[in-house]
Amino acid sequence: MTAESSMGARLRRAIRSFAAGAGLATLGLAAAGEVSAADRVKIEWWNAAGGRLAEITNKLIADFNASQDKYEVVGIGKGNYEETMAAMVAAYRVRQQPVLIQAAERGFLTMYNSGAIIPVPDLMEKEGYKIDWNDFVAPVAGFYLVDGKPVAMPFNSSTPIFWYNADHFKAAGFDKPGETWQELDKQLRAIKEKGVSKCQMALANDFYWSLIENYAAIQDQPYGTKANGFGGLDTEFIFNKSPLVVGQVTRLKTWLDAGILQIAGQGLSPDQLFTSGTCSTYVASTAAHAAVESGAKFNWSATFLPHEEGIEPKNSTIGGGALWVLKGKSDEEYAGAAAFLNFLASPKTQVWWSKQTGYVPVTNAAYEQAKSEGYFKDHPTREIAILQLTRGTPTDNSRGFRFGNHNQSMALLVEEIQGVWTGQKTPQEALDEAAVRGNQILRQYEQLHAAK
Repeated sequence: MTAESSMGARLRRAIRSFAAGAGLATLGLAAAGEVSAADRVKIEWWNAAGGRLAEITNKLIADFNASQDKYEVVGIGKGNYEETMAAMVAAYRVRQQPVLIQAAERGFLTMYNSGAIIPVPDLMEKEGYKIDWNDFVAPVAGFYLVDGKPVAMPFNSSTPIFWYNADHFKAAGFDKPGETWQELDKQLRAIKEKGVSKCQMALANDFYWSLIENYAAIQDQPYGTKANGFGGLDTEFIFNKSPLVVGQVTRLKTWLDAGILQIAGQGLSPDQLFTSGTCSTYVASTAAHAAVESGAKFNWSATFLPHEEGIEPKNSTIGGGALWVLKGKSDEEYAGAAAFLNFLASPKTQVWWSKQTGYVPVTNAAYEQAKSEGYFKDHPTREIAILQLTRGTPTDNSRGFRFGNHNQSMALLVEEIQGVWTGQKTPQEALDEAAVRGNQILRQYEQLHAAK
């Protein structure tokens, strides 16, 4: 991943234009054309599901369509999150936008400040659906809250957990991974010294989320000012000022140099390095359950992310996406969208979705239903994510990250840390430069939206 690719540059320009509201006021927001009463009202939903997740999403849509005869949700995969966002920007400009779009949590401010969305609670209330927003799992719904209500419908919510090869740990004389990074360091080195595995940890592609952002949250370290952006657009990145965050990058570099940590390459993904038995551990989303369950041919398990010695760990933060409602569609389409969102929020649907994908159930009712069925007793690793997300009371440092154009600053962070992996920069130098460059992006975003 590089911030300088031409495709990435085009996408960033498109998103900046969309986020600034460019051209939205002139669209007219015309309603869709008349639909014959004999036909179902079609509701376009552009999503970012791929692979096995696309199959599950399509089954979800089919179940809704079969549950009633008035509406037909049409799911259209548009690639990954960034590709889906870019397609929506282009479509909105020519009045061809869908009714619903799935957007990553990093795109929250871009979507919310665009002027192109209808808050989900407003739509549901207008259509007569009573949703108990207080029943949504706090760390999930809390990320999308504005004035006490989530402006988007939390959908595929996740958090990173610590996966491990139980056979490798047993062979090295350990029952399970230690709870602290210090204990884990000793264990991984022992596994290496005893020749149990070729590598002891596969570096996740999203390490910036799983091993840096969530590391800061769990250690209760400030990543940015203004409660990580929740307190205003005049936030600044300060992750480079945390000795613990700098120490975490230093630890990863030390493991890389020692051959403990391996960066995937030569056609192998990080999850393949783990599921093949090559690497002993892997930090990845709880949504990796499907891949691990189907691919690992050894005794595996998962546990909470480690924390530093002497620190009471806080909650981790969410990843994944939510569903947003776009302006410019017909009343009939909005009625169908509301019916679909109500279907998604039901405990029955949430439990099914969570079981199929590994994502956390986004409502407490769904979580309690799964528990009452004994699901987590039979599948204990499926509960780790929600227990970790709901651990303790969220602080300004662990609530989540709400930064303008967050994808851009994240790409710059990755670029700078790659300089650490190659030995061109020290962890402190890389984080300092990532903060400087990231703050430039924040100021640009603030200038575009401060007057709104």
